[in-house]
Amino acid sequence: MTKLKGVISHHEREIPELSADRELTVEYLKAAMASLDNPDDRAAGLLALRTVAEAYGGLALVSQKPV
Repeated sequence: MTKLKGVISHHEREIPELSADRELTVEYLKAAMASLDNPDDRAAGLLALRTVAEAYGGLALVSQKPV
């Protein structure tokens, strides 16, 4: 698969946006948690949680951060 010059994936764009905007992250987490209740949306919710963890340094770092 060839990559177009100057084009980034949605995921690559989400990471810096989430790490820079705490309010956006809170709303993103709310949507992720809501989707975990629906079996059809559960995979998307888990991916969203993983994205937030990645934006904040990975699970090991997230687990050590104070609330």
